[in-house]
Amino acid sequence: MENTKLYIETPVFTGRNVPINELAKAIGKDAQYIRIGLQQGVLNFGYAMKKDNSSEYNYYCPDKKVWEETGYFNG
Repeated sequence: MENTKLYIETPVFTGRNVPINELAKAIGKDAQYIRIGLQQGVLNFGYAMKKDNSSEYNYYCPDKKVWEETGYFNG
């Protein structure tokens, strides 16, 4: 059998935080669906961090993690 190599070109990642609304549009889901999924740990392409003494969350969805999990990249 022949020795085969596969080369994959990957995007240049910067650590950019992909906005929830942009991500929702790209994967065809509602922004609230993504927020809740991140809060519950069901979605693995970002992080939901609850603000101290608040019911609000901050979200961080790094471009590399989004690409690895969804295939979406916008450099």
